[in-house]
Amino acid sequence: MTKTIENTIPSYFKSINQISREKLGNLIKEDFPGLSEGTITVYLSKLKKAGIINNPERGVYSITDKQIFNPEISQNLKKLYNKIHKDFPFIDVCVWNTKWLNDLMRHQPFKNYTIIEVEKEAEEQIFNAITEGNKNVYFNPNEEILERYISSNIEEVTIIKNLVTEAPTSKNNKIKIPTLEKILVDIIIDKELFEAQQGELDFIYQSAFKKYAINTAKMKRYAIRRNKKCEIEKLLIQNKFKIQQI
Repeated sequence: MTKTIENTIPSYFKSINQISREKLGNLIKEDFPGLSEGTITVYLSKLKKAGIINNPERGVYSITDKQIFNPEISQNLKKLYNKIHKDFPFIDVCVWNTKWLNDLMRHQPFKNYTIIEVEKEAEEQIFNAITEGNKNVYFNPNEEILERYISSNIEEVTIIKNLVTEAPTSKNNKIKIPTLEKILVDIIIDKELFEAQQGELDFIYQSAFKKYAINTAKMKRYAIRRNKKCEIEKLLIQNKFKIQQI
């Protein structure tokens, strides 16, 4: 078998769980002396996205047997995202569906939300564009709207809300989506919007950490952006999850 970085890197972790970025780079250079530092950085980024290595905290790498959060993007979600991206190419937007949380829950909600998050200045523009061809679209609904209208028997609802600056996102088939770290923080903070998940928060967290590779340092950074660092750290400690340093 041809010697590649992909099939060589696991050997570096046989006697140690984590390796610093500097040491990992030196090990790669020993086996692949022709690679530049820039090329190694690109390779590590690709291997991280492929789930071959994990980056649990800044400057540290590890091998993980947990899955990388890579939810299925429905055709409807693709259609919505592509429409927004086409009509507003310079607006930062990410999309997701609360169905993605269902496999982390014991009880399945009867209602699912399509969430469209956009930068604050563009929320109304996006709302007007989406309502042209879609029903049951709500713009930053408050608790009263959620209870009076959205909590009815409507099964599919689209909600447009503010995308917090520097919120952790990723690309899935060219569609920008929130990372699992962001979603886990949001369901703690936006209690009214994610009411269906409130009774199972501990179970959702336990299931998520058991199944997926999760960066708690990334969660903390985002929680700080939302002024909820203490609440997130408390939940992590209660569930005995190791909190990585920022």
